[in-house]
Amino acid sequence: MNAALRAWWQGLAARERRLVAVAALVLGGYLLWALAVQPAWRTIARAGAEIDALDRQLQAMQALADEARQLRDTPPVAPDQAAAALQSATARLGAQGRLLLQGDRAILTLNGAGTGALRDWLAEARTGARARPLEANLSRAGSGLSGTVVLAIGGAP
Repeated sequence: MNAALRAWWQGLAARERRLVAVAALVLGGYLLWALAVQPAWRTIARAGAEIDALDRQLQAMQALADEARQLRDTPPVAPDQAAAALQSATARLGAQGRLLLQGDRAILTLNGAGTGALRDWLAEARTGARARPLEANLSRAGSGLSGTVVLAIGGAP
């Protein structure tokens, strides 16, 4: 095959050899660009935006870690205070929420509560009662959420 290629090359005129060499050079340059330079160039162009996005994610994670550290360092409230705070928050849910207190656990039963109402209730439970969610069994029902949320109160694990 190598001999056949040499014979073919020798059979070409000088002008045709130059044209084939230029075509091979152009094709080689394109392949170099397409396989090596362009992907690296694209990566470098996107790196700045990706670094900014990762920095924002890191800052958000650090803020969450600081909040978790602060919550962990905050002493638990007395069980009767925690119960009062949870009952107060549950009263704002109206007929959509019912609270059952069992020792160091609180069980919130939801029936069609909105996601915003649940988020507000959880925030109030976390700050007012220092309660921590242990388990949630929720499903979307109609225009809201139904199910139960179990919380630990009074410093219980």
